[in-house]
Amino acid sequence: MTDSGGDAKVEVKQASKEFKESENVAEKYSAITGTKNDVNMNVGELPAAFTAVPTHKSVKKQIQFANQEEKQEFSKFPTKTGRRSLSRSISQSSTDSYSSAASYTDSSDDETSPREKSQVNSKGSSDFCVKNIKQAEFGRREIEIAEQDMSALISLRKRAQGEKPLAGAKVVGCTHITAQTAVLIETLVALGAQCRWTACNIYSTQNEVAAALAESGVTVFAWKGESEDDFWWCIDRCVNTEGWQANMILDDGGDLTHWVYKKYPSVFKKVRGIVEESVTGVHRLYQLSKAGKLCVPAMNVNDSVTKQKFDNLYCCRESILDGLKRTTDVMFGGKQVVVCGYGEVGKGCCSALKALGAIVCVTEIDPICALQACMDGFRVLKLNEVVRQMDMVITCTGNKNVVTREHLDRMKNGCIVCNMGHSNTEIDVASLRTPELTWERVRSQVDHVIWPDGKRVILLAEGRLLNLSCSTVPSFVLSITATTQALALIELYNAPEGRYKQDVYLLPKKMDEYVASLHLPNFDAHLTELSDEQAKYMGLNKNGPFKPNYYR
Repeated sequence: MTDSGGDAKVEVKQASKEFKESENVAEKYSAITGTKNDVNMNVGELPAAFTAVPTHKSVKKQIQFANQEEKQEFSKFPTKTGRRSLSRSISQSSTDSYSSAASYTDSSDDETSPREKSQVNSKGSSDFCVKNIKQAEFGRREIEIAEQDMSALISLRKRAQGEKPLAGAKVVGCTHITAQTAVLIETLVALGAQCRWTACNIYSTQNEVAAALAESGVTVFAWKGESEDDFWWCIDRCVNTEGWQANMILDDGGDLTHWVYKKYPSVFKKVRGIVEESVTGVHRLYQLSKAGKLCVPAMNVNDSVTKQKFDNLYCCRESILDGLKRTTDVMFGGKQVVVCGYGEVGKGCCSALKALGAIVCVTEIDPICALQACMDGFRVLKLNEVVRQMDMVITCTGNKNVVTREHLDRMKNGCIVCNMGHSNTEIDVASLRTPELTWERVRSQVDHVIWPDGKRVILLAEGRLLNLSCSTVPSFVLSITATTQALALIELYNAPEGRYKQDVYLLPKKMDEYVASLHLPNFDAHLTELSDEQAKYMGLNKNGPFKPNYYR
């Protein structure tokens, strides 16, 4: 026979002990933090060690309140269920894309489209459309952090702002809107340009940065999570405005250029120059040029040495891992990975994945790039030969339908599919939107696509650019690209008539080298100078350029 009375006594003693211990813990916490141990302290502010729930059984205690006011104050505290819900929401925000901290200032519950909101900045202007103008202060801090690692672009700003080389320039831009891009935009403004800006990717906009730009007076139409209709509406609002007509275009992907060319041909003909930084956008410019429809000079920044060798290679080498970790928490060691494309982006991705122990193979159409991959220790195969065994499939080509529905059908359960190229056409995502497949949102930018037999493929950012949709990119390497873009705009805007015809041009090597030289002080690097004899022997100017214009 059990002694139920004895058990009850033991249980009451245990509960009493816990109650005293909890009082001691609260006193210790007050001593450590210097805070008062009173009823106004929010339980959610205590470290986990002080709020841990005992795992053993305890007796519920009735809390006595001195008055009704104390009882009402206590009822504001999160319940155990409420704390669990709060924990889940914080965990969710930490897995959101690159700027997880933004979720603390953003009203994630506000599903109202920014197009339906009426917002005004502190100067009284409403010529913008962002998620929440009240995030401007937070965005300003992010921009200031980026500026610290973009000293070369800031140096260019300080050197040239007195001359105002872009005075009179009306630049319409379509790029990723991040803290780093904001530094570029504000540099263009400091150099005399008027700017109107929109986003080239519906997932990459940092809402707080867009708000900071709008607050500073830059016209911005962009927010994270735009629909396709929003995307084109934002572009149109930047271009089509009364009393303002663009005379320069800065594009990333060619969508803005295409829109102006198709919808506003009279504006397009009066543009003095186009600067394009992506392989997709450059390809579209060459198509226009070949067809004899490019009526303005354009600068191909994507194929400049400073873009190819630094942004495409080093930026992707670091950001591919960041994007995959933030979205999937995957471990790379021993994973089978296929990287489609071994250009500079593919090289960066393969290098990073291999360094963490992944087993990497490559697909390629170009025999030169394929030979480079072989010499770097990667097997070069066709995608349909290996797709069944792969744990990850990563596209880096800038082409379309690189990964088709047939490939997706053959992938194994749990395969991660993502894109590191600019264009969202590399993965045939449209073929997955069929009745027999189920889409399940796991977290921000992560979807399970479920086949009828239960197989799941993990699709990241709906096939859009992984690193800028799901993580961040290094400020320093973007400083290189942004400085190149700024110089290209200055060159095209100030070039005498006749220097550039209606064609696509590469950035002069002298400018490439100038961009590189601006960044060398960050490393305390000291260049060796040629002697007169050496310069004569090599047939070079002592001050450069040191590479011919065809060098890439």
